[in-house]
Amino acid sequence: ERIAKRVCKMSKMPETTFADLSLADKTPVSKSRIEARRFSDVSTCSFSSACFTGSSDEDEISPKDAKQSNSSGSSDFCVKNIGKASFGRREIEIAEQEMPGIMTLRKRAAEDKPLKNAKIVGCTHVNAQTAVLIETLIQLGASVRWAACNIFSTQNAVAAALAEVGVPIFAWGGETEEEFWWCLDKCIHKEGWQPNMILDDGGDATHLMLKKYPDYFKSIKGIVEESLTGVHRLYQMSKAGKLTVPAINVNDSVTKNKFDTYYTCRDSILDSLKRTTDIMFGGKQVVVCGYGDVGKGCAEALRGQGCVVYITEVDPICALQAAMNGYRVVRLGEVIRAVDVVITATGNKHVVTRDHMNRMKNGCIVCNMGHSCSEIDVSSLHTPELTWQRVRSQVDHIIWPDGKMIILLAEGRLVNLSCSTISSFVVSVASSTQALALIELYSAPGRYKSDVYLLPKKMDEYVASLHLSTFDAHLTELTDSQAKFLGLSKAGPFKANYYRY
Repeated sequence: ERIAKRVCKMSKMPETTFADLSLADKTPVSKSRIEARRFSDVSTCSFSSACFTGSSDEDEISPKDAKQSNSSGSSDFCVKNIGKASFGRREIEIAEQEMPGIMTLRKRAAEDKPLKNAKIVGCTHVNAQTAVLIETLIQLGASVRWAACNIFSTQNAVAAALAEVGVPIFAWGGETEEEFWWCLDKCIHKEGWQPNMILDDGGDATHLMLKKYPDYFKSIKGIVEESLTGVHRLYQMSKAGKLTVPAINVNDSVTKNKFDTYYTCRDSILDSLKRTTDIMFGGKQVVVCGYGDVGKGCAEALRGQGCVVYITEVDPICALQAAMNGYRVVRLGEVIRAVDVVITATGNKHVVTRDHMNRMKNGCIVCNMGHSCSEIDVSSLHTPELTWQRVRSQVDHIIWPDGKMIILLAEGRLVNLSCSTISSFVVSVASSTQALALIELYSAPGRYKSDVYLLPKKMDEYVASLHLSTFDAHLTELTDSQAKFLGLSKAGPFKANYYRY
């Protein structure tokens, strides 16, 4: 009280101003006040990707209902705000500095134009790193039309920058499901333009073209798929005899799986959780569902921050890896009441059910790091007895009748690309792999049958070599006798296709 009075006297403020701060005041603080102070709007714009690309949750009009054109007069695009193009261009230029592999590939192949006359439908995340890939494909001779594979992950200013230079792009952050399919349809169907290649992330472009434009699908020379979800779809189609074109599974290529998937997730899971919840990691109990490369990256990063990490797994090999790396392997139901954070990384559906969420502790954070938005049963939360409260961009509080609350991020969609940014360098590895896969399928008609293939090992090694100079790394060369002893070419490939890195 003496301190409060002294401060009042110095600042010439009435003492009553500090009445609520008095140490002698034992009046209980109301629950509503606690919630208001804990979840204030002060940091709702904590440099999330949504903020720096100029999107918001309350938009006056859908971009598909707005009329826009770029400085050349073209209106063959649909983005949030074409006026943000200059900002997006700076984002792309920054990404180029951290993407040595794809930039080197662009420089080396630009003159040969290996994708001349290729007409590519792209359905991926639309961010600065993807923009570098898109512009590389164009410089290699391709004509492209592009949409987003995720309704939240588009960086609006980057999409505007692409539209400004004439790329037909249909994407913005915060699309509805109906707008998502409208955008993809606009990419596939254009008068006077018919696609002959697909670059997919999740299989949606392949699915829509096969269902709605089967005649177009007959002209497709190849599909490149980079997600676990999309790869599962391709293998199912192949098994059922419905895959009538060759496809390359980029997701399981070494340079995608062991680099982009693992290292990207190791960095971005922490970034996502910090930006959205301001969580302190030390001492928190976290369960990671799935111990593939995504789960491995997440678990390692969280343990490094002092979290107690549990793993759930269906695969005994992955479970044994987790156990021998020092993690507790559990069933989700065994720890669900105690954990502070639940992260899904399986590619499956209904990994976290309504029953699990009913038993979670107050304040538990729930998010998904897998591509598929079905891992968390979000639809089961849209019931009358539960209250949804939007507290930040992509952050919802789901409140139970008894006052218990859980924190759901990105409505169960891919949290790192919806709520944070990803490292350009590791995306360079994946982008180089995608570009080479497109070139391989397009330039070698007849080499591949209607099936799903992995990228040739030699190309995986080439992608890795494009990035070594960044670290001033110098490869050892085999002598003639060493190469003969191993039965290898001195130029590689150095491992058999069955080798597991």
